[in-house]
Amino acid sequence: MGAPPHSGPIGIFDSGVGGLSVLRHIRALMPHEDLLYIADCGNAPYGDKPPDWIRSRSIELADWLRGRGAKAIVIACNTATAAAAAALRSRHAVPVIGMEPAVKPAAAATKTGVVGVLATVGTLKSAQFAALLDRFASGIEVVTQPCPGLVECVERGELDTSATQALVTRYVEPLLARGADTIVLGCTHYPFVQPLIASVAGPAVTLIETGPAVARQLERRLHDSAIAADRARHGENAFHASGKLELAAQVMRRLWDEDATVDALPAALANST
Repeated sequence: MGAPPHSGPIGIFDSGVGGLSVLRHIRALMPHEDLLYIADCGNAPYGDKPPDWIRSRSIELADWLRGRGAKAIVIACNTATAAAAAALRSRHAVPVIGMEPAVKPAAAATKTGVVGVLATVGTLKSAQFAALLDRFASGIEVVTQPCPGLVECVERGELDTSATQALVTRYVEPLLARGADTIVLGCTHYPFVQPLIASVAGPAVTLIETGPAVARQLERRLHDSAIAADRARHGENAFHASGKLELAAQVMRRLWDEDATVDALPAALANST
């Protein structure tokens, strides 16, 4: 007889460490759940890779998480959600929760009628993003800004260096010049440089990330599927990374917890073919 369905961990993956910004909201909302996280640092960033590659890699990672007993999958990456969410939902009979830039709440929040979106090239070029604009951006102006290099800064743990500050300034100032009073952080890495973004944008600009909404949606799906863990228990965390493990572990401990243990992904999964 197998383990009860509510006993498995929640599996989460991202192109790297950025998904920890989503994980922190999941952990805060569901301290009783076990979390199994993959940082695919060896292949970061996903934003400049072909959608077919991202889809194939996402399937590999989700299959591995399911093989470890994951009762739900969270795609903690906007680019991977756009490329692979449909494939994962057709492949796995468990809740699959994805990310999408928070255009809807931003459209509701703006007073100037101009919303800025910071995101990767892959996210901004996706059909999913185009559909978001069609559904929620009627009557407002959405100004998009691809941010090459910013994910890599976060992957290296460079959250407050002068080089990262210069990149943030270069990407945020055009949105302000267009009159944006609300800026969407359309990549899970960007909340880790939110203080820099806020310092450039100023106090009158609202910054919106998607992590809290994803955590709430995950909680609803676990409850509706009757697979939520016992609230009396204490959830555990497990972290795996591809690429240079020492660097990944150093950055993940800084972003999550100094005591976090980060293990290497199995060699067969370490690099996508």
